[in-house]
Amino acid sequence: MTTETLNISLDQLVDYSQAQQEPSWMTELRKEAFNKLESLEMPKPDKTKLNKWDFDTFKQHNVEGSAYEDLNDLPEALNQIINVDNSPNLIIQHNNSLAFSRVSEQAQKDGVIVEGIEEALKNHSDLVEKYYMKDAVTVDEHRLTALHTALMNGGVFVYVPKNVVVEDPVHYVVLHDDDNASFFNHVLLVTEESAEVTYVENYLSTASGEGNQLNVISEVVAGANSKVTYGAVDYLDKGFTGHIIRRGVTAQDSSINWALGLMNDGNQIIDNTTNLIGDRSTSELKSVVVGVGEQTVNLTSKIVQYGQETDGYILKHGVMKENASSIFNGIGHIKHGGSKSMANQESRVLMLSENARGDANPILLIDEDDVEAGHAASVGRVDPEQLYYLMSRGISRKEAERLVIHGFLNPVVRELPIEDVKKQLREVIELKVNK
Repeated sequence: MTTETLNISLDQLVDYSQAQQEPSWMTELRKEAFNKLESLEMPKPDKTKLNKWDFDTFKQHNVEGSAYEDLNDLPEALNQIINVDNSPNLIIQHNNSLAFSRVSEQAQKDGVIVEGIEEALKNHSDLVEKYYMKDAVTVDEHRLTALHTALMNGGVFVYVPKNVVVEDPVHYVVLHDDDNASFFNHVLLVTEESAEVTYVENYLSTASGEGNQLNVISEVVAGANSKVTYGAVDYLDKGFTGHIIRRGVTAQDSSINWALGLMNDGNQIIDNTTNLIGDRSTSELKSVVVGVGEQTVNLTSKIVQYGQETDGYILKHGVMKENASSIFNGIGHIKHGGSKSMANQESRVLMLSENARGDANPILLIDEDDVEAGHAASVGRVDPEQLYYLMSRGISRKEAERLVIHGFLNPVVRELPIEDVKKQLREVIELKVNK
């Protein structure tokens, strides 16, 4: 692929960067990334060929959204899923614009930073530069990470200083209601030593995403003895081509736990990885997926364990309906030197039709002797006896399938560590199942 397929030039990107009043290092990083697009290879997700996927086409790079003076102005579709009134720490992005922002008085007193990424680049340039595309993801990892870096047009920066515990979750909401909007959002979440934060992210469409891009990256950097709980419920239109990276890096005695509801309707490649660098650090990756229509989902859940006495756990359940297909790759990798570590995983896929496809690939890579590791994986079709039993009790086939789906996914949903995410996910599962 070449830059000729993009409908934006390097000069236009520089103009955009300067219009946003970005620091010079960010402008230079965009230029560096753009100039590497022709030389970098595409990612190579297992068992998914990307040669027919279009990751370049989009209608507009920057679609401005309106600001919300009053949260009562939020669309009903959003209120149906999210209770923003209970969110003291809240950032709302409307298309590609910051639409609403508030941070609790206590968090502000403690030095916590919660800002849109463009505001943070102006207000905390040195701090953002210290972590941006440094540890979890790099610009030149492959063509799509470079594309993201060049075109970044939204996101959020969360910084929690040493010894600070953020009592209320930080909530980041992205509302898509313009057919022309694409998202190259970047989340940068940093906790210093002995800090703690819960972060919840929501993407919601009320418009078509046809011919647009979802190329988002989240970087989580957890300092020593800190704790990050990261929850997300994604529910964007089927028109988006999706490439989603959520990655974390841990220092000693820290933890990053993920609770993800991956409900977007479009084709998507998803990479959720934690690198356990420090001794005694831990990570749990828990995710739920529902595929519908002609959708293809390739999800890689990966924990790489470098430190001693680290603990990694992967749990994911997926349901495929109609002609949807999924590839679930679970990778637990204990590196040489990671003695006395544990790596365990479970992946299960349920197919609700003859044309649905599922593939669960548990992978354990063990480079050390004194460790504990295990995996479980299953792929199968819905038990016709279950449906027959429910239908024999006067329940319609559609309602019977709905009950089976909730029952299959609930073992993961109930283990998610954030109550708001559990509620949101159940609402979105209901919406997606009833399409």
